[in-house]
Amino acid sequence: METSNLNIFFAEKFGCSGSLYFAPARINLIGEHTDYNNGFVMPGAVDKGITAEICANGLDIVRVYAMDMPAEQQYIEFAINQESKPNQHWACYIFGVCREMMKRGVEIKGFDAVFTGNIPAGSGMSSSAALENVFSVALNDIFADNKIDRFELAKIGQATEHNYCGVKCGIMDQFASLFGKKDCLIRLDCKTLEYEYFPFKPEGYRLTLINSCVKHSLGTEYNERRESCERVVEHISRNHSGVDSLREATIDMLLEVKAELDETDFSRAKYVIEETERVLTVCNSLKEGDYDTVGRMMFGTHWGLSKEYTVSCDELDFLASLAEEYGVKGSRVMGGGFGGCTINLIPESIHDAFVEKAVTLFSEKFGHKPEVYEIVIGEGARKL
Repeated sequence: METSNLNIFFAEKFGCSGSLYFAPARINLIGEHTDYNNGFVMPGAVDKGITAEICANGLDIVRVYAMDMPAEQQYIEFAINQESKPNQHWACYIFGVCREMMKRGVEIKGFDAVFTGNIPAGSGMSSSAALENVFSVALNDIFADNKIDRFELAKIGQATEHNYCGVKCGIMDQFASLFGKKDCLIRLDCKTLEYEYFPFKPEGYRLTLINSCVKHSLGTEYNERRESCERVVEHISRNHSGVDSLREATIDMLLEVKAELDETDFSRAKYVIEETERVLTVCNSLKEGDYDTVGRMMFGTHWGLSKEYTVSCDELDFLASLAEEYGVKGSRVMGGGFGGCTINLIPESIHDAFVEKAVTLFSEKFGHKPEVYEIVIGEGARKL
């Protein structure tokens, strides 16, 4: 990321220079709505993210500028020992990281910071995790001599979301941003936090996000689906004592209790169980360089999310259908659903033509242009 403007801005505001840190956004190739079911996810860090310049200031206050915000919302400061969170929502992520690190015994002192990013707004690439991670990595370096390991930094980011930002998220976003590795995806076991890298360098293909520009907001819809899954587990566990989540369930177990379930709960549980199998299939396929199977699993995920988990929308279904018709290898809604992006594995030979066709036809049908982002899998959060 270009840092010269950041350096100039920091020097203008604080009259000195600091150290530079970067934390990436993330994509998730496959494994959606499996995290809170103790299943597997398959994320990777990308080449877009948040860069921050930070230095200790010798004071008992934190002073931060968000370069990309409107001028009247750019600046925030808070005292190190302040109990109440800041009014600016973006500042709550930084405040929360400070508080969570202090809970873990880190002596956070005053610091000055400026940050900027190039993560497309509303893309579902988790800019919040990147913001949490760029500050946790920096503060760990500046004030803790890097004594906090990356697993704990991921938990700090997750706790920040839970305790200061009102989002009861899983740990995938923070984990992927911290543990990313160039040309690799990460299979994360959301039950044990065990992880394994899998090669992802699909020669002859490009990884492209197409943003429907429909705002994705789960709200109560997310909670309803989580409750569906929990209800199904209650039924299955009466006959299978080892089933604590849908991670341990099989389709046969689900069929045993089908008569006890309403149709909606059954369909949602069926999607989750099958999605776990799709993730494991993709892992084997990546080892073998079998992108035909990878793409087929991506389409399977999309239509499962659309028809069984019902978290898609007309715009996303249109993009996935067009991708199938045009010969795209794989396409699916990425993220919680109800808007956002499709992630597409596109053969180089048809990439430009497909993207042009998708933008044109989508615009004609829905009255606004989708946004297109090319994605490269890169390294995790780090000091520059």
